[in-house]
Amino acid sequence: MNQFRKFLLLWSGDFISAIGSGLTSFGLGVYIFQQTGQVSYMALVTLLAFLPSLLLSVPAGVLADRYDRRLLMVIGDSFSAIGLLYILVCLTRGQAQVWQICAGVAVSSVFTSLLEPSYKATITDLLTPEQYSKASGLVQVAGSAKYLISPILAGFLLTISDIRLLLVLDIGTFFVTVTTTLAVRKGLPSKKTNQASSFVSEFKDGFRAVTGKKGVMTLVVMGSVVTLCLGIIQTLASPMILSFTGSDTLGTLMTIIALGMLASSIVLGGLSIKKGYARMLSLSLFGSGVFMAVFGLRENIWMIGISGFLLFAMFPFANASLDFLLRTNIDNNLQGRAWGLIGFISQLGYVAAYALSGVLADYLFTPLLLPGGALAGTVGTVFGVGAGRGIGFLITMAGLFLCVTAVFLFGIKSIRGLEKGSVYEKQNDLE
Repeated sequence: MNQFRKFLLLWSGDFISAIGSGLTSFGLGVYIFQQTGQVSYMALVTLLAFLPSLLLSVPAGVLADRYDRRLLMVIGDSFSAIGLLYILVCLTRGQAQVWQICAGVAVSSVFTSLLEPSYKATITDLLTPEQYSKASGLVQVAGSAKYLISPILAGFLLTISDIRLLLVLDIGTFFVTVTTTLAVRKGLPSKKTNQASSFVSEFKDGFRAVTGKKGVMTLVVMGSVVTLCLGIIQTLASPMILSFTGSDTLGTLMTIIALGMLASSIVLGGLSIKKGYARMLSLSLFGSGVFMAVFGLRENIWMIGISGFLLFAMFPFANASLDFLLRTNIDNNLQGRAWGLIGFISQLGYVAAYALSGVLADYLFTPLLLPGGALAGTVGTVFGVGAGRGIGFLITMAGLFLCVTAVFLFGIKSIRGLEKGSVYEKQNDLE
């Protein structure tokens, strides 16, 4: 089996896992909103599903360089099912409380933290720089399954059953991913570990790999601003739509929106891009901001669907650009710990979004655009007035801020210089 086929096998497991995770994410979001009617509770669960994984991403990155990356992926996949099993047991005994769901997703997130840096570093192990952009497109196809396949499937399953079925299916996907990972591991030599090197010193090496080049560090920090904006729409899109329609319509709409990511990921997977990554990053983020702003304007299914489709179509190009600029400027031996640190810093924006967006929506923006609210007679003439209109206003503000961020990012010379300083470019110069 050649290296790219090994990657495809590993990718297939990630694809199936993404579908299962999407079922749980969609189902828990609908369940909590229907039980509580509070956006802040949905945001809290999202935060606790994300925060442990983020906090542990740096030590997980060190482990990915220190020990067998495939084995860490197997351990992470296997034990992350424990949290989901706990939620399933609570639901089987009756109505699960919010704190029980929070505990379950937090436990699952702890073990999921082992996956991301190991998976990213394994891709570098398997592929050549020429294959990175194609692999990035395929990875994003797998990621899009969470938004493309899962919502419409979950929406349908919720009409014939309940959230327990979604959890059972998600738990079942872990067996598939573990099998594919073990198959890839069998075909690769075991990672040689330098046990003389301490955990702390290896962390410092990863820190220097990220901070040693100005453009890399600047791009990572700017990434946290981008994730702040994306975290806001990720948290608020479902409650905004559920404020005027049902879970089956939400599932169908989310699937249609995710077709944008699938379409552009497929296009990207068939391309071999060699330059212009910094420009592509800025343009795709600017486009994302424009369509995000439109997304929140009206309670109109067609407007939400079209703007959401185009918004998701921008993501693969931004992600591929970011992935290339970082991956080709960091030594392979340091990639595990580097990706762990990159993930931690760049995703701090998600933490802020998950922690604040629900509270802002429930206690500030929603009251402003309710009938008789302070902005009902002004902003309300554009956005409309009602339960979900304050949420829409907040999403639009986040989109406009993302546009400003994209323009600012393109003006930073150190980021544009990453293309000239990449390992890939140096190889091309030698050829």
